Amino acid sequence: MHSADPDTPAPAAESSSGRRTGAIVLGTVLGALVLILAVYGADYLLSKDKVPRGVTVAGVAIGGLAPQDAEVRLATELDDSLAAPVTVTAGAAEAVLDPVAAGLHPNWRATVAAAGEPPLNPVDRFRGLLGEREVGIVSDVDDTALAPEIDRLSTELAIPPTEGEVSIEAGEVRVTQPAAGQGIEPEELRQRVAADWLNPDGVHVAVHRIDPVIGEKAVSRVVDGPAAKAVSGPVTAHGADGVDGVIPVERMGEVVTFRSEGEDLHTDVDADAARNILMENLAGTEVPMKNARIAFAGGSRTVTPHSDGRTVDGEALVAGLRERITGSEPREFEVTYTDEPARFTTADAEKATFDETVSEFTTTGFSYASGVNIRRVAEMVDGAVVAPGQVFSLNGYTGPRGTAQGFVESGIILNGHADTAVGGGISQFATTLYNAAYFAGFDDVAHTPHSYYISRYPAGREATVFEGLIDLQFRNNSPYPVMINTVTGDNSITVRMTGVKTVEVESVPGGRWAETPPTRITLTDDNCVPSSGAPGFTTSDTRIIRDLNGTEIDRQTRTTVYDPSPIIQCG
Repeated sequence: MHSADPDTPAPAAESSSGRRTGAIVLGTVLGALVLILAVYGADYLLSKDKVPRGVTVAGVAIGGLAPQDAEVRLATELDDSLAAPVTVTAGAAEAVLDPVAAGLHPNWRATVAAAGEPPLNPVDRFRGLLGEREVGIVSDVDDTALAPEIDRLSTELAIPPTEGEVSIEAGEVRVTQPAAGQGIEPEELRQRVAADWLNPDGVHVAVHRIDPVIGEKAVSRVVDGPAAKAVSGPVTAHGADGVDGVIPVERMGEVVTFRSEGEDLHTDVDADAARNILMENLAGTEVPMKNARIAFAGGSRTVTPHSDGRTVDGEALVAGLRERITGSEPREFEVTYTDEPARFTTADAEKATFDETVSEFTTTGFSYASGVNIRRVAEMVDGAVVAPGQVFSLNGYTGPRGTAQGFVESGIILNGHADTAVGGGISQFATTLYNAAYFAGFDDVAHTPHSYYISRYPAGREATVFEGLIDLQFRNNSPYPVMINTVTGDNSITVRMTGVKTVEVESVPGGRWAETPPTRITLTDDNCVPSSGAPGFTTSDTRIIRDLNGTEIDRQTRTTVYDPSPIIQCG
């Protein structure tokens, strides 16, 4: 007999159990999906038409709010700060902006709209639950008001580069190391200001680097080269009599400077400054040239002998100085001198004659007080000898002309009307002396016409003087000395040049033109003197110089402009 095996499982039961497990897992997944879809759908419906979660504007959270509510919240929380100063930061620089003056006004509706719609992507929606997203303010901008503020901020936030510089101070090389600066793009600045001016963190603007033109390499070349050489020791010029001219290291900065030229530093050596420093000692080694002088006393002639001079050759002194200071030439050298022989020797003075009248000129018409001053200055000048080539200076010859020297107060012309001053009237002597020198054919070194024409003088051929300011100077350009002789009368002054006559001089007046009418002024002081005034005009004078044979040597025309003398009324 056969029987069944009790240990063999039933196949139907095993298959049924597996199907149940799969169904459970599938049901769970489907349930989860349904739940997620339900939650997503609910969230979508709840957030539809609202600001995306996590959105902030100027630090104010508006995520999840309806657009209208978001606008209200922004206006409520930020309107109080609309006029607050705004800090604008760019790199290492800060500036302050007044939003009202800059014409900035927030557009809350456009700002909320800029936040966009809630995302459909569930991952992005989930991120909105965990973090924040800052949205810039959309502003209504008055460009007319903002443009000048952007220009100002661009300037204030820009940092110019520090250019490399080298100098010598107190004998030491000083260096300004180059450093980069920063620049701002105005359009980017405008965009950042318009978007972030209400941001609690302020406005932050990117900068771009500006490199200096004079960089480290240029600085190093100078520091290690000419600058180091310049302070390596003094420069010494060996002069006469054991006297040296020295440019000490401590003063080298007065002579050597470094200036930018393109991308390099150029070395300048100031020859004039170097010469002046060297001559501080060397000037004592020069010997002034002295012409012989003649004086007459008691009918006899006294001759002061001449002495030849020597001067430092100023050009040779600084020739090649650049290489001596900043190059490889020796820093010590010998001074070159130039001999200066006397132009009028003792022998010339001893044989000089003053028998001929070279020229003379006379003016008339002056007050008693002016006559005192004219006679005094004539007395001082009488007998002066002007050597060949010598320049005669009226102010230099007489020295001060005050009360201590015998001068008195007399009339002058000040600003077109009468006034008084010590020494008044001396201009008449100056005019007389000027004309005597004019007709002697001497060189006019310095002379100043009156501002207003004075009728007793020849138009365009007169001169004024003022102690310390206005001088009369002429040069004896003849080969012979001349003596100045003066003769004063009751109402006249004559200046005569005596010596050896070599030329004839003619004066050709050029007439008058371009008249200008006088103005009228009223004076209230007690010393007022009324005047009818006189027109101003322009005139010219041509001096023709001929030798004694009549051959023309020189012809020069001088133009003079006289101001109108005002009409004076005393009130």
